[in-house]
Amino acid sequence: MNRSMDDAAAGTDERALARFVVREARLLDEKRFDEWLALFVPEGHYWVPLAHGQQDPKLHASLMYEDHLLLTLRIERLKSPRAFSQQPPSRCHHVLQHPEVDEADPHAGRWVLRTPFIYSETRGDDTQRYAATAWHTLVLRDGALRLLEKRVDLLECETMLPSIQLFL
Repeated sequence: MNRSMDDAAAGTDERALARFVVREARLLDEKRFDEWLALFVPEGHYWVPLAHGQQDPKLHASLMYEDHLLLTLRIERLKSPRAFSQQPPSRCHHVLQHPEVDEADPHAGRWVLRTPFIYSETRGDDTQRYAATAWHTLVLRDGALRLLEKRVDLLECETMLPSIQLFL
């Protein structure tokens, strides 16, 4: 994809965008949830659709569709020593393919990146693995890249899934 000089000057070339996605996954793997949440703009959302090709999280059921408040509540629950579902604590690991810019509107300060990945989550003797594609909608706010939406399309979204404790 061809980038203009303005993009590179603003630190939003493809490498910078890919670094953002890789850092976002690392924050989740390292359970640095408060830093992860700080990547989102206040009106941001985390979305895991229930069906392939689902276009609207508000008109159809989703596996997850969380705004800033719900993300904050989930993070507080994960940090609580009294959270039964975290005894023993869950751990996760993202294995990412290289993020690709799918849409770019540098003049509006908006990019959409597509990143296929494998996600593993383990707790005690139980391990779950998922194949998925993440869609990061990034916006430029106050000179920094921020997440407007993270959408995770699970390959097996329409099957019966066990409880996912952390963030894909």
